[in-house]
Amino acid sequence: MNILVCVKRVPAPGARINITEDGQAVDTAFLGFTVSPHEECAVEQAVQLVEKHGGEVTVLTLGPAEAEEQLRTAVSVGAAKAVLVPITESDWDPQRTAQAIASVITDLENANGKFDLVLFGNESADSCGYQVGIRVALKLGRPMVNGAKGLDIEGSVAKVRRESDAGQEIYLLPMPSAVGVKEGINLPRYPTMKGRLASKKVDVTRTESTGAVGGLKMIQLQRPPERVSNTQILGTGPEAASAVVDLLEELGVFK
Repeated sequence: MNILVCVKRVPAPGARINITEDGQAVDTAFLGFTVSPHEECAVEQAVQLVEKHGGEVTVLTLGPAEAEEQLRTAVSVGAAKAVLVPITESDWDPQRTAQAIASVITDLENANGKFDLVLFGNESADSCGYQVGIRVALKLGRPMVNGAKGLDIEGSVAKVRRESDAGQEIYLLPMPSAVGVKEGINLPRYPTMKGRLASKKVDVTRTESTGAVGGLKMIQLQRPPERVSNTQILGTGPEAASAVVDLLEELGVFK
């Protein structure tokens, strides 16, 4: 069982995101970076499948040289190989990104055999485009299901569970195939000291790739309006009881 997981270096979720004055980029001066949460779950799911069925996990990212840190984090929790597709720009559009990733995957498979599964996050935490995984799967000619909240292997078939308004949907994908993993499918493990030390020794393969600029173009980034909330203290100690009861009656808890 050979699995490739595509990850992306993104600003740490929950951090305050500032925009440069020209509105063309995120100001990263005081930002920490991490693996996009959906993709963090994809790495964990791949490691769990390999632990159960055997094989190895390769992790790949397209991004700046600093993204090597995120690749080594994936290695520290169980990935065996890491591939960096370096770019100098802050980001590429989805079409160009997918074309470059698909080209690198094809080269890796020509050299080492096909990946049974190619995993993506449901969407990246920064752009939330939902596009790259689907576009890569299309270029590779493989079936894909996005939004997976369950993934296991039955013989040569990937069994994917996805939640819907009607309940659950079950998909059986003949491998090789691709799956977009949604956060919550598992609880990602923390790197151990042994894993972190091992990740420092792994050679990160750098593979150049190009792609034609796509039709989507970023015009300007804008911060959403900040929401201000006020906290009202009803009182302290027993004297606050009557105020709490009044509030509960106002909310309709008591009828």
